[in-house]
This record gives sequence, structure tokens and C-alpha cells, in this order.
Amino acid sequence: MAQDYYQILGVSRTASQAEIQKSYRKLARKLHPDMNPEDKTAKDKFKKLQEAYDVLNDPQKREMYDRYGSAFESVGGGGGSGAGPHWGAGPRGGPAGYQEVDFGQTFGQGGPGGGFGGFEEILRQFAGGPRPGRRPSPRTRGADIAHELHVPFKTAVTGGRAELSVRRADGRIETISVTIPAGIEDGKKLNLRGQGEPSPSGGSPGDLLITIRVAEHPHFRRRGEDLEISVPVTLAEAARGAKIDVPTPQGEISLKIPPGTSSGKRLRLKGLGVANAKGGHGDLYAEVRIVIPDSLDEESLELVRQFDERRRLQPRADLKW
Repeated sequence: MAQDYYQILGVSRTASQAEIQKSYRKLARKLHPDMNPEDKTAKDKFKKLQEAYDVLNDPQKREMYDRYGSAFESVGGGGGSGAGPHWGAGPRGGPAGYQEVDFGQTFGQGGPGGGFGGFEEILRQFAGGPRPGRRPSPRTRGADIAHELHVPFKTAVTGGRAELSVRRADGRIETISVTIPAGIEDGKKLNLRGQGEPSPSGGSPGDLLITIRVAEHPHFRRRGEDLEISVPVTLAEAARGAKIDVPTPQGEISLKIPPGTSSGKRLRLKGLGVANAKGGHGDLYAEVRIVIPDSLDEESLELVRQFDERRRLQPRADLKW
């Protein structure tokens, strides 16, 4: 039994072109085989959706479909004049589905005057081929493919390449290499033109729409174009000052810890953050974190006590409700 294209697209028979296109985009994302890998019928559902859209999105095809139903392609360009084949009630009250061809119109009223070309026209009518003078159907664009790509934190900051596997509507799995621009943020989209589904009617292929998902880093955090890192230092390094090695997107650098640095102090490293569209970079902020051993012996504790007595501090003097 022929299916109702309007029902497949979930629209009424009076729906506008905009409503048809909106419903198709919504259903294409929902029914695409790539989004339903466990559904063995997803491929057939998607093909039926594409077939319905190809017809109803074309004003000429839609008009023929409204008049003759799903067999409209067999009708060709014929109208109600009887010049072409018609599907419907048979001639002289015959059975429905009978195909009627007006041989007089095909050969010409003079019979043999139609010549051999008239006979070829009959064959084309029964074969469903194009007839002379018939306008070709407009080519429709292939469907877009939506995909998520997870990239490491480092790749998102400095740029690089990544590969993703795309399952096509026909079941094929294709590996595509993607260039990741430096500084891309989580949730941003990349549009690979022409990497979507091919057109069913010879038109241009769709696009591959990639949503970037950036993995977290165990030490670095991102704030726009700036980066933050917590840098552990010993009590002696914080008290006496030191030079320590710190990793950055541009390579390892030597960071100077000023004498008397307290835990939580932020040291700015200019231009060592995330690249921006103007060719510049944000900054890297190193937050000092003083590390104390989990356990201290009595001698060490006594030294700490003596140090505290030498320089009494009031670290919570400004801590108020």
C-alpha cells in the first residue's frame, strides 16, 4: 500500500513549503541511521522520509502527487487531456490502476504519419522515461549529518588534527580527518561543506556539522582566552623564594617565586594563554599552593613553632561575616 507523504513528514496537505522544510529537518535529525544505530529499520525510515521530502518540497512534483497520488511519476507530464498515460479508473469503467495510452495522439491522427519516433514515445511512456519537452525536476540538496567530536584539552588550545568515523545512510563507515583550529571552545561547531549525504537527485551533497566537545585537563583550567594552573611549592620555596619549572602551551618555562609568597597568590605569565582570532594570546595565571608534608616529626614541629613565635601573624584579622 502506498504511503502518504504528508503523513510521513507529519504535516497537513495544506502545509507551506517552510513548514515542510522545518518538519523535514527535525525528523531527519531524529530518524538518521547514525542517531539510531540499534534500530535495524532506521535506514528504511530515513529513505522514506527523504523520498517524501523530495516530492513535497518540489512544487511541480507536489502538484502531480496531490492529483495522482504516489503513482504520479508514471503519469509524467500528462494532464486531463488524455494526451499521456493516466493512472486511476480504467477506460470505459475498467479496473483501477489500468494504464491508458492515446495511440492517436502518439502517432498523430494520420496513423503512419507519426513515424518510428512515435513508437519510441510509446516505449518511453510504458518505461516511465522522460518525454520530449518535459521540464527536468529540480535537484535537491543532500541531507546534513550532525556529529560530536571529543578532543583533548591541549588540542583545543593549540590546534591540531583529529579523526572521526561517520556512518552513512547506506551503512558505510567513513573515516574523516578534521582540522581543529587553535583556541576552539567547547560547544563550538565546525561545518565541513560537501561531507554530508549525497543528493538523491544529482544535486550538491549536504554538510557535516561537527559539535566540538573539549575534555577536561587534570591541571589546567580555561577562562575565555586565559589559562589557570595551580603550582605546588614547598614551604621553603615560598618563604625563601625560588625558580621552578612550569609547563605552558608554548613549552616549559622557569617561573620565579618571590620570597615570602603566600598560598593562593596568582602570578601572571603574559601571552602564554589561548590563541585568539586576531593572532594574539591570552595570559597564563599560576596560583601558588604551599604543600606541607602529611606528617612531621617532633623536631620539625618544634622548628615550625619557633618560626611562628618569631613572626606572629594575624592571618584572619579581616575575616568577618
